[in-house]
Amino acid sequence: MREGVSVLGRLLVAGIGAAAARYALRQIRTSPAGPQLNRTNFRGRTVTLAAGPALAAGASTAAACGATSVPAGAATLVAGLGAGAVGLYDDVVGARPEQKADKGFAGHLTALRQGRITAGLIKIVGVGAAGLTAATLLAADPRVAGHRHRRRQGALGRGVDVLLGAGVVAGTANLVNLLDLRPGRALKSGLLLGVPLAAGPQGGIAAGAVGAAAGLLPADLNEDVMLGDSGANALGAVLGVALAARTGPLGRAGLLAALAGLTAASEKVSFTAVIARTPGLRELDALGRRAD
Repeated sequence: MREGVSVLGRLLVAGIGAAAARYALRQIRTSPAGPQLNRTNFRGRTVTLAAGPALAAGASTAAACGATSVPAGAATLVAGLGAGAVGLYDDVVGARPEQKADKGFAGHLTALRQGRITAGLIKIVGVGAAGLTAATLLAADPRVAGHRHRRRQGALGRGVDVLLGAGVVAGTANLVNLLDLRPGRALKSGLLLGVPLAAGPQGGIAAGAVGAAAGLLPADLNEDVMLGDSGANALGAVLGVALAARTGPLGRAGLLAALAGLTAASEKVSFTAVIARTPGLRELDALGRRAD
């Protein structure tokens, strides 16, 4: 297996991601299921959720091409496609009237106590399962950071490390999804995280996600498409694999703490409001977006 992917190779992987995502978008939009994915965005425009599964497919397959080993490639596919699939389920089923009242993690738990299983809860469990499977695959990969340390750990230590990796994958997927409240915001966030990752260890994985995100960014900014949970969760999950693959236990613990803190903050503070009153972030967020 390759020890790494060259700069030219990473650019090629990014190009594959962009082409694959755009091709998948065209195919999904023109399929018989295409009209069922039409939604109304925050400004009342009709957009399509087809960008979600298109991004999941493009980012996952391209990132797997950029992985340095079979286990890392498999982890990428499981995380990206798994998170995208359960996200699409929530996009479709969660839009039904009986599901709309149950919002947020607390809402899903309240529904569960009442004997109802929500689409959102299925998504949460599904993203967590995808992250756990991906982290387990990474643990067996000698090219992943911290592998020698894991070999010296006991079963308990290795189990904790896998759980930390799963938390990073699922937490990144959730964070990108929390940012998907305005056109282009989630994709820009993915690019800001993914571009530096693409230049470092396991950068081929991030390059695939970066390419797919860049390929769909113009359509998202123009309010022709919407990522939905499918696309945002998938993009975050693939980037989460790239993060987990380049960090050992301490790094994963630090990342998970940061992700948990941001997720907890989102329950109390509006990210949209913070962005709107922060110079620099405000302009970056609006860059390229349609005028009101």
